[in-house]
Amino acid sequence: MAFDQRFLDELSARSDIVDVVGSYVTLSPRGSEYWGCCPFHSERTPSFHVRPDQQMYYCFGCKKGGGVVNFVMEVENLSYPDAIRFLAKRANIPVPEETRDDGAYRLRSRLLALNRDAARFYYDQLHSPKGEAAMAYLRERRISRRTATNFGLGAAADEWDGLLTAMLEKGYTQSELITAGLAVKGKNGGAYDKFRARLIFPIIDVRGDVLGFGGRIIRKDDPGAKYMNTPETAIYSKRRVLYGLNLAKKSKRGSILLVEGNIDVVMLHQAGFDNACASMGTALTQEQLHLLSRYTKELVLCYDNDDAGKAATQKALALLNDTEFNVRVLELPKRLVDGQYVKQDADDFIKYQGADAFEHLLSGSGSGMDFRMAQLAGRFDLPNDQGRIEYAAAAAELLADVPNAVEREIYTRRAAETAGVAPEALKNEVGRAYARKRRRARREQEKRDLRPAAAAQPKERAMRYENTRSALAEEGVLRLLALDDALFGAEPPLAEEEFSSPLLGKLFTALWRQRRERGAIRVGALDGQFSADELGHLTGILQKPEATGQAARKKALDDYVRIIREEGRKRGAGAEDPLAAAMRKRQKTTKDRDGGTTDGN
Repeated sequence: MAFDQRFLDELSARSDIVDVVGSYVTLSPRGSEYWGCCPFHSERTPSFHVRPDQQMYYCFGCKKGGGVVNFVMEVENLSYPDAIRFLAKRANIPVPEETRDDGAYRLRSRLLALNRDAARFYYDQLHSPKGEAAMAYLRERRISRRTATNFGLGAAADEWDGLLTAMLEKGYTQSELITAGLAVKGKNGGAYDKFRARLIFPIIDVRGDVLGFGGRIIRKDDPGAKYMNTPETAIYSKRRVLYGLNLAKKSKRGSILLVEGNIDVVMLHQAGFDNACASMGTALTQEQLHLLSRYTKELVLCYDNDDAGKAATQKALALLNDTEFNVRVLELPKRLVDGQYVKQDADDFIKYQGADAFEHLLSGSGSGMDFRMAQLAGRFDLPNDQGRIEYAAAAAELLADVPNAVEREIYTRRAAETAGVAPEALKNEVGRAYARKRRRARREQEKRDLRPAAAAQPKERAMRYENTRSALAEEGVLRLLALDDALFGAEPPLAEEEFSSPLLGKLFTALWRQRRERGAIRVGALDGQFSADELGHLTGILQKPEATGQAARKKALDDYVRIIREEGRKRGAGAEDPLAAAMRKRQKTTKDRDGGTTDGN
């Protein structure tokens, strides 16, 4: 996709990276940089920083980096053209006509329009005679018309091609309906509606776009799956969306309540708990946490109280373990039915116990660690001495992962009381488990440090260096060019083909072009010219230490150029990269010692 350069320059000038990133991440100034917790992976200690001078960001944890457009592409899951349009809308700048057609953008636009029209069709059907069965189901579930309207609920009639016919009449194609997951291709080459005889839940993102649909059967004798969702499409990924978050983000409650199902979300909102949302038929994901982090740092998990719900809670807590979120767990009690206790979800509890009872449970919900400790205790026979010993050992391993010393101390005392042992005894066990894990982590780091050639390689295999010594010098040239381009003369000291790494050569050419054409280098302006991984690698290179002072940097540049040319001559003569040779020798020695083969078989 090619946009007019003057438009891109204006967009860049009006899309300051600190301002844009700051709308997703809480940033704190440190000198000339800004730091915060990374929106792309879970962490408690900030490793993500933004450099206004270069209009770029970088995370030392997950190694993602680039400019403002690349950031929007990553955080919003958008293509480059869509990220440009997103920023243009944000900056209130009209987007000029593109110089060539963008098929991906056109497809995305068509699917979004199709889903919007499909949502209207389903909504109209719910309020027509064809939707009477779905309306009766809503009455049975005690969902009011007002709530149904608030969520845009609809109905798919018990017919094969109701939606298909209506959308074809609007000008959409059969292929588009299949691509959107609204229709299924038949054996005879035709198509039929995917959703039939179901209550329809439009899946709406935080920007108000309809990305897909969920459908629930409304007849008890229906042999189909109880729930059916739109498959993965060009606009819908279940890992990246939470049902109801478009409404929950407006809540004044300050926290987000995570439940399992669409009906749970609808009923909780109706009962006044307008902070509820749910994942789409999948366990909580890293992408959903990144989305949630924009709106809250307080999460309450309220999954079903059966074994599957407890397992889902454990998985979510493990994912949330090293994040900024303050997490609580609301455990729903089982319900007595005909002399037996049965599981219930949030919908059941609201229906049978009422909103006040749920509010009472919510206010008394315990921390995530309370839940994990209670679940752990339930696995052991605590009245038995051996059971208490085993529980204490397992608790020590769990508590050794708690980073906060005060929190670790509190839960160690509680666990000791549960095990019936002295707090000091369990504290010693936790200390030993903590020390073991630290030693293990230190050994792993030492192993990585002993592999300099491997450590120097880019994370992505496709970008791996053939000649490590030359590539490290090439990295230095790029670093100096970005840091202090006054070191360089009017002509480049190296040609692109002299670089052993094709990627580093292309990056050098792109930065040099910026210097020549704009008189300044801005790494952020490379968005769209290189992939996210390539820009992440470049921004990682720029974080490495470099010589300070004009004389020292000039000498470093001369040394880098000399090494690159030396290695270039060796490659021409067929010599091997010395770091790669040392690595190969070490691997051979290890295989010989372990009794393995050394001939590559």
